[in-house]
Amino acid sequence: MIGKLSGKCVVVTGAAMGIGKATAIAAAKEGATVAVCDINEVEGKKVVEEIARSGGKAKFYSLDVSNESQVKDVFSRIGKELGDIYGLVNNAGIAGASKPTHEITMEEWNRVLGINVNGVFLCTKYAVPYMIKNQSGSIVNLSSIYGLVGAQDAPPYHASKGAVRLMTKTDALFYAKYNVRVNSVHPGFIDTPMVSGFAESTGNKEAMYEALKKLHPLGRLGKPEEIASVIVFLLSNDSSFMTGSEVVVDGGYTAQ
Repeated sequence: MIGKLSGKCVVVTGAAMGIGKATAIAAAKEGATVAVCDINEVEGKKVVEEIARSGGKAKFYSLDVSNESQVKDVFSRIGKELGDIYGLVNNAGIAGASKPTHEITMEEWNRVLGINVNGVFLCTKYAVPYMIKNQSGSIVNLSSIYGLVGAQDAPPYHASKGAVRLMTKTDALFYAKYNVRVNSVHPGFIDTPMVSGFAESTGNKEAMYEALKKLHPLGRLGKPEEIASVIVFLLSNDSSFMTGSEVVVDGGYTAQ
């Protein structure tokens, strides 16, 4: 399969559902060999099967991105089984508690930061050596519009996505001399299981969906595939002069 990512090993975390799933499928369509990483083994293996049915290459790896020993072991296995890592998509993340800061417990705070921030740090830490060795690589970190602007909800999530935004720029500067690019993507509200769960938690999913649509000038939620296409662009040589960039894909949300 000839494509923009032919012959390249790409790791996608949180790849069992939503944006991660769409990204794994899109990368495989462009010829990448994809390491589908997630804690959800059942859904993760379904993604691998879907990629295989389309003629692509992928393998599932069970991974908790907040656990350093697991990250170290899994990335070592990926390197041995799929080849040197060229691309990394740090997509794994959770929404976490949505209540005022003074009501959030330390456990709730640490859970979000452990996955959304430490996960990006750890996966980058163990992927970069492959990229330095080959003087070639692209890392795409999933931040959010909530890494750019505030809202009256989810303080740990906002904090984590703001951290990811600046981690991206710092790593972009550190690794530029090795021809390793690092960029962040900032989606608006996307129709994913995470957003669906949030809408359901309000007690009136349909009404919440309508309210979320109105926040975006384009009048709808985004689709996972629309984010995945931007991520593949950032992984590929089409974006070869981009590093440290924050790419906003939000239907106009932050333009207001």
